[in-house]
Amino acid sequence: MDLTIHRTFLPHDDPDASLAFYRDTLGFEVRNDVGYGGMRWITVGPADQPGTSIVLEPPAAAPGVTDEERRTIVEMMAKGTYARLILATADLDGTFARLKAGDADLVQEPTEQPYGIRDCAFRDPAGNLIRINELR
Repeated sequence: MDLTIHRTFLPHDDPDASLAFYRDTLGFEVRNDVGYGGMRWITVGPADQPGTSIVLEPPAAAPGVTDEERRTIVEMMAKGTYARLILATADLDGTFARLKAGDADLVQEPTEQPYGIRDCAFRDPAGNLIRINELR
């Protein structure tokens, strides 16, 4: 079997703030920006990985989601417990310094985890947890 990660979805509650974070702070390229019914889906990804994308989507747009489920999603996003993304870099300290200087919402400074990974963590404007692992 030959599988690759093609796309993943993260919710956003402010498309302009999310776009600024993923494009300007993380340096991802914008691949698509589609509006429909007052909502926006923004596709971003690393320039050197054209086959891997993150789609930033409005969380309430999924068909079949009840009003109660939408309220739960909004509450979880506000707490930062709804979604997460794990990125990786060979230069964790440099990446951390750039993100901290860019006013990203710091959750954890670079730390050697007891399970053998060194990483740091931030939150995007929607509250999604972004962990960045150090490649060794």
